[in-house]
Amino acid sequence: MLMLVDGDPAHLRLVSALAQRGGWRTVSAAGEDMALARLASRDGQQLDAVLIDHSGGDVTALIASMRAKRPDLPIVALTAFGSVESAVAAMRAGASDFLVKPVAPERLLAALAAAVDNGVHGGELRPLTEKFSMPLAFGQIVGNASKFRAALEIAAKAASVDVPVLIEGEPGVGKAMVADTIHAASPRADGPLIHVDCAAHPANGVESLLFGHEMGAFAGAFTKVVGKICDAHGGTLVLDEVCKLPIDAQTKLLHLIDHGEIVPIGGRPIAVDVRVIAAANCPLTADVQQGKFREDLFLRLAKVQLTLPPLRERLADLPGLVGHMLTRIAREPGLRDLEISDGALALLVSYGWPGNARQLYNALFRAAVFCDGATLDVDDFPHIAGERPALRAPKPIATQEGGMALLGTDGHFRSLEEIEADVIRAAVDHYHGRMTEVARRLHIGRSTLYRKLAELGISDAA
Repeated sequence: MLMLVDGDPAHLRLVSALAQRGGWRTVSAAGEDMALARLASRDGQQLDAVLIDHSGGDVTALIASMRAKRPDLPIVALTAFGSVESAVAAMRAGASDFLVKPVAPERLLAALAAAVDNGVHGGELRPLTEKFSMPLAFGQIVGNASKFRAALEIAAKAASVDVPVLIEGEPGVGKAMVADTIHAASPRADGPLIHVDCAAHPANGVESLLFGHEMGAFAGAFTKVVGKICDAHGGTLVLDEVCKLPIDAQTKLLHLIDHGEIVPIGGRPIAVDVRVIAAANCPLTADVQQGKFREDLFLRLAKVQLTLPPLRERLADLPGLVGHMLTRIAREPGLRDLEISDGALALLVSYGWPGNARQLYNALFRAAVFCDGATLDVDDFPHIAGERPALRAPKPIATQEGGMALLGTDGHFRSLEEIEADVIRAAVDHYHGRMTEVARRLHIGRSTLYRKLAELGISDAA
């Protein structure tokens, strides 16, 4: 059951209908007093989550009161004010997540599901990085892993060439960030940059959203709508989850790329100057083979194609990413500069990061909001510590006369890589995960140590 707290009856009915579409049973409250009364009622004891619209004012006191009465009750704040201060205030008061209006129905339902889900993402405020953009130049993007640098080199070269770009990679790897960087480094940088998440809109509405429609073009078309493609004229259109486009919209997108014009629903052709950057969470070739995506459109989009590797494949970059993200977080209003302890960094390196760099940023943002000291420690990442997979036991170290074995069971010398891996494992264990001490005793830099941990596959075992 979901309680909706909203003083606007019309908006309350709309959100209630959306929630019911997702299988939620709803109760409503028009204000703070009614909300607290409902929380104490019989229905209130059955609540699974609360959605509070605080567009009309500050509701941190309400959130704090609810949190005091029901510490484990997920609370999602919905606001029209997309400021960092609002997010920080709501989170510190006890909100589990924070959404900015207008929010797509699918995004709202996903946030509610995430709030009550104790699965792999564990309430890590997934939409935060979508709310607060962080435009970067190519030289500011952190990462030295070979696959990652190769992808960035392709993106940098593509920025100056006015052709479509296809960016593939798991959710959270930074596809939107790279798309924004391509736009910022292109001759279109002064033009508009329009993002459209194709998965966040129903299939029967995305064509109108992108291409627009004339008044009376279909039932319910009471006014003329200018599509997002026209909004992007002279700039860049970024289509996230492009694989979710229905076939008719794919055909129109192909026409745009080939001929530089669109046809609004019920309208006449319009010339549009737009660069298309498409992003996909999975390789589009699979959808092409299954007939779900037009092969000719794929070939147009893939004139420049790059794949961003998941964070788990470039864990050596994680310490640098953490430092960079903490610096950016510290610039946000209400937050400050923070260090991170060796133990906390070791915890982050040992985690698998199913949500990739986005999940890392959200975890750091959450930790920064609630940290009282000057240094983030293991205790500031309870979700990560609780979700971390069971660490593999270190490989047993064979010894000779109390020392580390130089010979294998076959009587031959073991490889330097095997011996080095055993030395690092033993050092991490001996110094209880204090990576600064490990690096100092092994006479290597901390960044080198973390790179070796990743390369040797010790990051999940140390």
